[in-house]
Amino acid sequence: MLVEYEKEGRIGIFTINRPEMRNAISIQMMQDLHDTMLAFREDPEVWVGIITGAGEKAFCAGADINELRGADLLNVEKMPDVPYRGLNIWKPLIAAINGYAVGGGFELTLACDIRIASENARMGSPEVTVGLIPGQGGTSRLPRMIPMCKAAEMILMGRLIDAQEAYRIGLVNLVVPQEQLMPTAREWAEQLCQVAPLAVRAAKESMLNTMSATLEEGQKFERWLLNYLEKTEDYIEGTDAMLEKRKPNFKGR
Repeated sequence: MLVEYEKEGRIGIFTINRPEMRNAISIQMMQDLHDTMLAFREDPEVWVGIITGAGEKAFCAGADINELRGADLLNVEKMPDVPYRGLNIWKPLIAAINGYAVGGGFELTLACDIRIASENARMGSPEVTVGLIPGQGGTSRLPRMIPMCKAAEMILMGRLIDAQEAYRIGLVNLVVPQEQLMPTAREWAEQLCQVAPLAVRAAKESMLNTMSATLEEGQKFERWLLNYLEKTEDYIEGTDAMLEKRKPNFKGR
């Protein structure tokens, strides 16, 4: 498979595995990502996902132009759903950016909730340099994450930025040496596994679904989710553990 998927306890790790092509996107790679992401989403035993690329040069260097040139990339019926094009996954996703994240590869990192970059990472949306736009979430997600003028610089001029610049503008959470990238991503994933998983998913869903809503609409959605969470076993366990001054044992129920 062009996307390897393995489980380490509560953590699912996805590795884009085309290092000879800098992990460029092909239709088969998208299908493999779709299949493994569905397995992750439907598995109650796995709570957090990490996405990275094979090797030390690239997370994902965008589309494989030789294969995808002329393909109808916007036809949802033909192309597999993945996180940056319509596949909703409320479990938290961490992008471990181990090199170049360009075009669709960059858009995949934008679809993740937490981004940790290695010191050699470079990222951006150069689609205008070949006559396209970043149409898999780039123009819609990036301006919501960083200042509009910086998003315009990256998208309209096709400029790539390095890891330190990405950190400075708040696009990545952390920059670490290459050899510390996956250990750090695992450490953050383990921390996410210590809190109530249903609450984490509800919080992510609320953040994403209320981003363009009015304050009143957002608060209404929050209350609906709170009402749901108050009926879960994890809420009872969490409050019991707090009163008893012990570590909670959450089960995702």
